[in-house]
Amino acid sequence: MKTLQRTFTIIKPDAVRKNAIGDIIEQFEKNGFHILCLKMLEISKHQAEQFYAVHAGKSFFDSLTGFMSSGPIVVLALEKENAIADLRKLMGATNPAQAEEGTIRKKWATNIEHNAIHGSDGDDTARFELSYFFAGYELAQ
Repeated sequence: MKTLQRTFTIIKPDAVRKNAIGDIIEQFEKNGFHILCLKMLEISKHQAEQFYAVHAGKSFFDSLTGFMSSGPIVVLALEKENAIADLRKLMGATNPAQAEEGTIRKKWATNIEHNAIHGSDGDDTARFELSYFFAGYELAQ
């Protein structure tokens, strides 16, 4: 029996500004992800700080939360077998200079801070991130 896993991703403001949304969503679909829910929104700096609270106190926290609140983002709930690991591979290395060809960051990211996409790094993180942006009824099937 196949076990589906859910993960969460954000198409970040830099990729939205570059009109990369359609291309990135196409990559999700080509790689077998099922889109459970999707929405475009803008978040405040405070909301970004709450979402990225795990990084509070780190040197990049202020610039990260400022960047994430600088324009529209697209948040998605995705599902497939091995979703978290498969999405991380599709995203590519955090630093696009080190990302493999064919990854989203290699194609769309500018630098380590403006790196086009966020993805959950584990089951617990995915649960938190999905619940931060989506109400339970939005993900019910």
